[in-house]
Amino acid sequence: QVRLVESGGGLVHAGGSLRLSCAASGRTFSIIAMGWFRQAPGKEREIVAAINWSRGTAYYVDSVKGRFTISKDNAKNTVCLQMNSLKPEDTASYYCAKSLPNYADYDVPSASWDYWGQGTQVTVSS
Repeated sequence: QVRLVESGGGLVHAGGSLRLSCAASGRTFSIIAMGWFRQAPGKEREIVAAINWSRGTAYYVDSVKGRFTISKDNAKNTVCLQMNSLKPEDTASYYCAKSLPNYADYDVPSASWDYWGQGTQVTVSS
């Protein structure tokens, strides 16, 4: 079992910044990769960013490249998502997740995820 708890969401004006954090507890030795997902009302959940827990290799969806940065602290079992230059279309519920062992740096969209946090709301006003 792995428990994931997100924090850091909120309301921000367009162009602003937010930093999301996700703290993992439990069987953290089993972490291969961690990811951030988002889901807006009426839309499918999409992966935003992911990071290889041992290598630190990062993945970003095209829409956030250059604006978002994923980072990790292995000692604290924490993964963060720094979000800069936020846009109204970034408004969504954001979730962190732990990958299954099928995670591969070269094909992150095909990875499977087994544990999820409760989500944190990010709202960007125009």
